[in-house]
Amino acid sequence: MSKSENQTAADMTEAMEKTMQRLEGRFQAISEQLESKIDEMGTRIVDLEKNVAELMTQAGMEEQAKSK
Repeated sequence: MSKSENQTAADMTEAMEKTMQRLEGRFQAISEQLESKIDEMGTRIVDLEKNVAELMTQAGMEEQAKSK
């Protein structure tokens, strides 16, 4: 290969490495955001379950369900 071909190959390799690093950074950021949202949803579901249980208790439904 000629010098210019070697330089072109090196430039392409460097460009691809930089692109891969940017993609990896973006992927990491999106993964962290997704994990945070999933944790938040889990917390909301637990809170919702507690609220539903409290409402059922207040409505007397829990006692009716136990007696059946």
